[in-house]
Amino acid sequence: MYGELLDETVSITIAESNQKAISLNQKSYFGKLENNVLDLSLIEALYLLEKNRLKVYQNEESIQFDDLKKIVRERDLYSKYLVFRDLKDRGYIIKAGFKYGSEFRLYERGNVPGKGHSEYLVKILHEFDKLEISNISSYARVAHGVKKRLLLAVIDEDGDLTYYKIKWTRP
Repeated sequence: MYGELLDETVSITIAESNQKAISLNQKSYFGKLENNVLDLSLIEALYLLEKNRLKVYQNEESIQFDDLKKIVRERDLYSKYLVFRDLKDRGYIIKAGFKYGSEFRLYERGNVPGKGHSEYLVKILHEFDKLEISNISSYARVAHGVKKRLLLAVIDEDGDLTYYKIKWTRP
């Protein structure tokens, strides 16, 4: 499957011979499908490129994994990629969470967008980030307000991930 690197996305034009792109969207919930084009985020495209499920081109020139990874790093998206890859490898369905002030919405296995609700909002932090307790409280309150749980993904200096479930309670 081939995609064209644009500014913020990788676009796959859907032809009769390219039904894999439709399956990628409808079964694996990657990207956004509109007008016979599947638009993938740079993070999704990097993941699929790493898994050898996608070839990426720009102006008919092949873009390798390290090239796209460099672009993702330059746009300060690499932390999001690390979390996305880890959660995707664990079998979760992941969608954007910016509407809720988080990086991702996370669907448990068996629950899918459009037919169910996401279970978690994922907020990404780095191990040495300074964080006010009021910020954690705000994240948890928003998650609770939209009937989701908060999952903090903490990235250490080696790129390893630790997850913390945060629950909102009233005293």
